[in-house]
Amino acid sequence: MGLVIIFGLVALLAAYGTYSTIRNKNFLGLIFAAGTFAVIGWFTIMTAIHHGIPASH
Repeated sequence: MGLVIIFGLVALLAAYGTYSTIRNKNFLGLIFAAGTFAVIGWFTIMTAIHHGIPASH
């Protein structure tokens, strides 16, 4: 359960970073921020599906 929360927070920060780089027209930063958002967001979704929310024992 804690891993899903940490992944979710990192994904939210990456989403904010993606928005910030779009606003500042920083295209290299956009590539890295969007990539981080995509990968960590996917990890968040798949961890939540695989381990369940709330965590099942």
